[in-house]
Amino acid sequence: MAFSPNPLSLSVPDPAFESWLRDSGYLDLLDHRSSAAVVSASPSSSSADAPSSASDDVVSSITGGFFASLLSRIVTVSSLLTINPFSKLSANDFSRDTPPWTTGFFGTCDSYSFPSSSQQARMRVHENIKRFARNYATLFIVFFACALYQMPLALVGLLASLALWELFKYCSDKWKFDRHPSIRKLLIGIGQCATALLLTFLNVQMALFSALAISYSVMIFHAGFRKLTPSKKPSRGR
Repeated sequence: MAFSPNPLSLSVPDPAFESWLRDSGYLDLLDHRSSAAVVSASPSSSSADAPSSASDDVVSSITGGFFASLLSRIVTVSSLLTINPFSKLSANDFSRDTPPWTTGFFGTCDSYSFPSSSQQARMRVHENIKRFARNYATLFIVFFACALYQMPLALVGLLASLALWELFKYCSDKWKFDRHPSIRKLLIGIGQCATALLLTFLNVQMALFSALAISYSVMIFHAGFRKLTPSKKPSRGR
C-alpha cells in the first residue's frame, strides 16, 4: 500500500529504524530488509530492447549476469575475512543463557542463506556472534582439547606450566613471599621465563594456534551464512 505525501506524517530515518529493530529483537526483519534493499537496488532489464540479434543479447546477458553474480559472491565471501567479529562483543554476551545447539545454533537448512551483500554479511556476523558467544566459546574449548589430544607433548607442557604456578603459590603461602617483594618479583620473573620455555619447546602455542584458527573459521562462516532470527524482547515493567 502506498501512502500519499503528508506534511504531518512522521518520518523515521533508516538508521534509527534499524536501531529500533535491533533493540526490539526483530533481527529477522532487519536481515530481510537488508536483502530486499540489495534486490531493489539491482538493475532490472528493460522490456523495450530492440529485436535485432536477440539470441546474442540473451547469451551475453546470461554470461554477464553469471560472472557478475560470481564476482559479487567472491567479494562477499572475501569481506567475511576482513570483518572484526569482536568489535561489538561485550562481557554481558557471555552471561546470557546458552542457545540450544540443535534448534538455536545449528538450525535447519532453511536457517542458512548466502549473504546478499557485504553489509548484510557484516551485520550477520556481529549479531550472531553476540547471540552465540557461549556456543563459539564451547567450540573453541572442544577444538583445543582435540588439539591437545593429537599433540601429547603440548598437553604435558600445559600441565607442567600449571603445576609450576601451583608450586609457586604453595611456596609463596608457606614462606610468606609477600613480606619480601624483591624476592617475589624475582621468582615471578623466573616462573614466567620457565613457562615461556615450556610452552615453546613443548608446542603448546601450536595447539592453541590451530584451535584458534579452526574455531575462528567456523565462527566467521557460520555467523555470516546463518540467518538472523528473532531474539527475546527485553521485558518491560508495568
